Amino acid sequence: MDDDKFWEMVEEGAAIPVGECDKRDELIRTSIGRLSVDEALSFYQIFNRLLDTAFTWSLWGAAYVINGGCGDDSFMDFRASLISRGRAAFNRALADPDSLADDDIDIDSWFHEGFQYAVADGVKASIGRRPLRDSSPPSSLSGLRWSEASVRELYPRLVRRMLSVR
Repeated sequence: MDDDKFWEMVEEGAAIPVGECDKRDELIRTSIGRLSVDEALSFYQIFNRLLDTAFTWSLWGAAYVINGGCGDDSFMDFRASLISRGRAAFNRALADPDSLADDDIDIDSWFHEGFQYAVADGVKASIGRRPLRDSSPPSSLSGLRWSEASVRELYPRLVRRMLSVR
């Protein structure tokens, strides 16, 4: 399993409309469950690496704006949901979190907790046990820390978009 194959599998689900998270979850769970043990474990490690890559202050700020607040668990759900949207969406958000203003703003789907569980369940179906990470998650966020007072300046488009949604 390499990154291209990983994203190919994820993007099959990303074609499902954003609001149908349970269908995305089922597709990834089933797809991973059909993989060999080595491929399933590799998928899981790539998924965790991407979760870690997205463990940034800038993405947490965007999640905070979208949700009107964002704690640790919600930020994990947000990062997994971001991965579920595919490679282009993931890379664009990493490069410019304010660009999320251009995406479908369905708050429930942005903070859907099922995708990471679907990945783990798919791996379990393939290998016969709960998967373990091969490395510890980062202990601190990367990038520049934001404050509640600075989000309007850091995410102007996203703030405007969220004000129009609420």
